[in-house]
Amino acid sequence: MANKKYKALVVDDERLARKDLTNMLIELNQVEVVGEAEDVPSALKAIEELKPDIVFLDIQMPGQSGFDLVEQVDFPGKVIFVTAYDEFALRAFEINALDYLMKPVNKDRLKKSIERIELNEPTSIKVYPKLQYNDRLFTTLGNKVQFLKVNTIVHIQAEGDYTMVVTSEGTKGLITKTMKEWEERLPDNFFCRVHRNSIINTEFIVEVEKWFNYSYQAKLKGVEEPIIISRRYAKKLKDLFQ
Repeated sequence: MANKKYKALVVDDERLARKDLTNMLIELNQVEVVGEAEDVPSALKAIEELKPDIVFLDIQMPGQSGFDLVEQVDFPGKVIFVTAYDEFALRAFEINALDYLMKPVNKDRLKKSIERIELNEPTSIKVYPKLQYNDRLFTTLGNKVQFLKVNTIVHIQAEGDYTMVVTSEGTKGLITKTMKEWEERLPDNFFCRVHRNSIINTEFIVEVEKWFNYSYQAKLKGVEEPIIISRRYAKKLKDLFQ
């Protein structure tokens, strides 16, 4: 085990649930609970003031949910959801490869989550299911942790070991996913790889025109520069529209 002691914030609208989780965390020498919060506004304030390394976050809270908190906060640390949610919520965790704890929290399972962080392993489910068009990915886009709506992705471009993602909401940033992973997981009826460096969302195609050496270029809504469609991938794109 590493010697670092992680600062944790516990966010849950139920006082007894916060107390139980806090007591379990205190027993783990790797974690120091620096604060608690009962709703999204108090959690936002606590994250800004306390700068925790880990946020244990309940989903279902009055007013705004744990998902709402994640979308509002600029937090570079680890988020571990604590939930008694149903199968619909569990799909969100599965597609995002994000760790979560089911209520009532099991002490051994909690310890395993902390150990994964200590070993710098992804606190995740190892299988990456195929994405659906209306899914949301919990990911770091640029420097911000957020939910990325799959149906807002316009263009994905290879950037070394990363990919640059451009969305219809005006967001642009690097993501630690490879082109291969995107190609395998994105829904085939909407997304098409058009070049070894590019994947596009066909919903945002404005125009396709012939270009140099039997290749094409596509103009995408909201993207200034045309996207090159190589001869190798042109047939695949055509097949989508047949």
